[in-house]
Amino acid sequence: MSSKIRIELNREGVRQLLRSPEMEQICLDHANGALRRLGEGYSVSSMVGKNRVNAEISADTREARAENARNNTILKALKG
Repeated sequence: MSSKIRIELNREGVRQLLRSPEMEQICLDHANGALRRLGEGYSVSSMVGKNRVNAEISADTREARAENARNNTILKALKG
């Protein structure tokens, strides 16, 4: 005998979780870990959007932008 299990998510509760300060800290921790691997010329910022928090790593200097364009360093630092 098999019984089907039905799970129904509370959409508002999930939205609150994804927009919470704790989730923002998790995203910032992940982004700052990548930032430590990148070195100079990069920065991290975060914002709370409509549905979830977002963390962004950006290349600020000309040298960092060129390095990222050549080697895709931001993506590689996130995977590392």
